[in-house]
Amino acid sequence: MNSKKYTYPSVLTIAGFDGSGGAGIQADMKTISALGCYATSALTALPVQNTTGVKSIFSIPEKVVGEQIKTILEDIFPDAVKIGMVHTSTLVETIVEKLSHYPNLPIVFDPVMVATSGDHLIEDETIQSIVQQLFPIANVITPNLDEAAILAEMKIETVEEMKIAGKKIMELGCQSVLLKGGHLKSKKLTSLYFSPNGNIKSFEFPKYETNNTHGSGCTLSSAIASYLAQGKSLLEAVSLGQEYIHQAIYHGKDVAIGKGNGPVNHFFNPQKLIKNEMDR
Repeated sequence: MNSKKYTYPSVLTIAGFDGSGGAGIQADMKTISALGCYATSALTALPVQNTTGVKSIFSIPEKVVGEQIKTILEDIFPDAVKIGMVHTSTLVETIVEKLSHYPNLPIVFDPVMVATSGDHLIEDETIQSIVQQLFPIANVITPNLDEAAILAEMKIETVEEMKIAGKKIMELGCQSVLLKGGHLKSKKLTSLYFSPNGNIKSFEFPKYETNNTHGSGCTLSSAIASYLAQGKSLLEAVSLGQEYIHQAIYHGKDVAIGKGNGPVNHFFNPQKLIKNEMDR
């Protein structure tokens, strides 16, 4: 007799390491857990970093990354996947090969190219592989303005330029794009969501005076994946994910952690693990 009656919505994060705990796979697992989901992970790289910046990056062999993903998929199949730091073309191919067998699996891709500190985290020749292979399988990608500027090959300093850049990125083969405007020099934060049907939805939030935004992109993309794992629609997950990171920044803005860009407060309102009844 099987006594197992429930399961948790699970999210697999495929991302890099952050020993300071504010970004990367650590931020992802904190976010997923705080939103009531079960976090599994596959490590793609080992950046040596703290809140002041990235000191060096050590690669994880692509075969090892592939084996990590395969092993999780065989045992704790996720309800959604978040992909973060993918810094080589071979790694792109490895991840896509493992996930392409599951076309209905929701995927959120945060194209991590530039850290909050300004450090470049990706090899230039990898960008083309990401565009050609990862963009088509992701339900939504979540570039910040620095990353969008690289992808759209243009400067982005206004909301109108964000609209132009977002359309250019959509033309690269994306299903949808959440273009984050946190780096705009303005009193409010504006993000634009370019949906699969061609509509553009604007989201606006107050901007807080704080350096504690380390890992905010990782956190947002993981939040979106968590809400997708809970069964929310793509637009609803994007909206709720932004509300979560907005609150996480607010509740962590006055806290001193480290000497540089501090982390957000992932656990400002932690949820209990969600229990879904299993089909019998």
